[in-house]
Amino acid sequence: MSNSSFEQRNVLLIDADEAFGQVLQPLLGHGYLLLQEPSPTAAIAAFDSETLDAVVLNLDAPNHEENSRLLLQAATNRDLPLPVIAYSWEAGGQKVLDAFKEGAFDTLTQPLDVQQLRFALDRACRRVTLIRELVQARRLLGLGRVEGLLGNSQAMERVSEMTRKVAEVFTTVLITGGSGTGKGAVAQAIHRLSPRSAKPFVAFSVCSFPDSLIEDELFGHEKGAFTGAGQARRGRFEEANGGTIFIDEIGDLALPLQAKLLRALQERTVERLGSNVPRPLDTRVICATNRNLEKMVEDGTFRQDLYFRISVVKIQMPSLRERKEDIPLLAEYFLRSFAKTHGKAARMFTPGFLSALSRHSWPGNVRELQNVIERSVVLANGNEYLGVADLPEELRELTVANDDMRAGSFHEAVQGFKKELVRSALRMHSGNRLKAAVELGISRCYLHRLLNQFNLAEEESAQEALNIALLEEFNEPQAQHKRLTARLA
Repeated sequence: MSNSSFEQRNVLLIDADEAFGQVLQPLLGHGYLLLQEPSPTAAIAAFDSETLDAVVLNLDAPNHEENSRLLLQAATNRDLPLPVIAYSWEAGGQKVLDAFKEGAFDTLTQPLDVQQLRFALDRACRRVTLIRELVQARRLLGLGRVEGLLGNSQAMERVSEMTRKVAEVFTTVLITGGSGTGKGAVAQAIHRLSPRSAKPFVAFSVCSFPDSLIEDELFGHEKGAFTGAGQARRGRFEEANGGTIFIDEIGDLALPLQAKLLRALQERTVERLGSNVPRPLDTRVICATNRNLEKMVEDGTFRQDLYFRISVVKIQMPSLRERKEDIPLLAEYFLRSFAKTHGKAARMFTPGFLSALSRHSWPGNVRELQNVIERSVVLANGNEYLGVADLPEELRELTVANDDMRAGSFHEAVQGFKKELVRSALRMHSGNRLKAAVELGISRCYLHRLLNQFNLAEEESAQEALNIALLEEFNEPQAQHKRLTARLA
């Protein structure tokens, strides 16, 4: 067990009853320092003045509904999210559901069971510690995650590194990759990290317009340039002046328009339709395509000089099949986002759900995964966990094979994905190894080997030791008498 397990953790209790905090502190033990604020408003102000590991929030305080919502938002939107454990007399009531929607880490029912509270605090504080260690390690290694680019795979690390480097300089960038891989997200990240971030980011998709309208959309027109042109209009290039223009699906641009685009890039000017007056531009150009432009150059369907002009730096986006270890992270991000958007209670996946995601080929890449998670969240029956039954039929079929096939697929899963499956199963069954092994469809002995392989055995053993110690403590008569008769079970 690591020494960090014995470090004192700062927990902020938000409850107007000062005596309740005084009684709760000795019950939590020396491992926790309980700070107390009477209201969510006062607690939010304490976020920046105190180094906190977790928050315990009373949802039943009168007239605090709106302030509790603001506190949950403030806690979850921090650079390092602060876990909030909320409690209420209304088990499963609207207050509890609303707290989950706003990102509560866990909810408990009054009268509070101190054993359950300590379990919840231990999980929350352990998570905060791991996040802090990861952030520190990434800072030391210069591997800070680029906002908007999710993934810890080597492929996405390379994309993030290229994104950070190219954002600092003014040059054209060509982003390639299949549909739904996130090319637009990379373009936005480049702009957001660049010195041009305060200026406009203008996106234009070639496929969204017929060839006859693209020139007008890109370069604009003067009044009277054609029938119906009652007034002058700026094109996308002028709208992006000082900032960035993102031209998606550049491979679908017709040859005559390629020549006009090349001229604009070379001369850094545009001429509106109906005018021969060049207008100077200071616009960064980022292009994207899912087509093979090199092959198109060979076939004569894409200009070679334009290809060289737009591809000074190339970023290749990996398909989701090439980075399956990122699926749990992406799926969890989409789950949290859509659960909040649609007001659903789902906040975790069963191992079977994740197992089905690992077997799918994902021809639609990240966009397809996003759609699957949103559909599952919307059609879920209100459970906290999304299970196999919540998947589309074509993915459910991937889980109905025999047990041998299920175990075989588990063995073949990538290392990071197997680790996430094990963690999810243990969380679902509160650390019970036998139940976790049954859920995963593997033997208990093999689960033990995986725990050691992924360095999870020490963490899991520490939790099990804490569980035993707490059970012994609360089985003692004198410990039972310490509980409050009203607010503590």
